[in-house]
This record gives sequence, structure tokens and C-alpha cells, in this order.
Amino acid sequence: MYVQTTINLIIKIMYLDKAKKEEIFGQYGKSTTDTGSAEAQIALFSYRISNLTEHLKRNHKDHNTARSLTMLVGKRRKLLKYLYNKDINRYRAIVKALGLRK
Repeated sequence: MYVQTTINLIIKIMYLDKAKKEEIFGQYGKSTTDTGSAEAQIALFSYRISNLTEHLKRNHKDHNTARSLTMLVGKRRKLLKYLYNKDINRYRAIVKALGLRK
């Protein structure tokens, strides 16, 4: 039982490992090592936001995670605003790909 609990804990901690990051960067960035483009960062933030949202549904009293979620949403919003002002076509493409707006 202790081993199973430890394995579950490790899996929960490692929800965003190197392979998952490379997958996100490869799909939304220019390459798997493209960590700096706005699209790649927005996609990574969106993945983290969805995981934190699921965590908060189970642990509604976790105020530190709630604050982290709020800060991540703000960072993503700033990057989206930057992309909107810089290149509207890239903005529309990433919003459509991630399904952020309806």
C-alpha cells in the first residue's frame, strides 16, 4: 500500500515532465526546443491551467494553488494581448488551436 501511494504521489508531482513539454513545444512552437515563442508559452500555460483547475476541484481549500492559478491566467492573458497587438493572425490561430474563446 505504501509503494502504491508513493507511486501515485510521484505521478501527480510529475504531471509536466520533459517529454510532455517537448510535445507541447513541438505541436505549438516552431520545434521541440522552441520554448520562447508566445504560442509555445501560451500552450504550456494552458496545459498547466487545466491541471491546476482539476486540482482545485478536488482540493478547494488549497489557497496557494488558487493564487498560482490566478497568476498563470494573468501571464497567459498578457501573452495573448501581446500576440494580439503584434500579429493578429498568429493570435487567432493559437486561440482556435487551444479553444480558448468561443
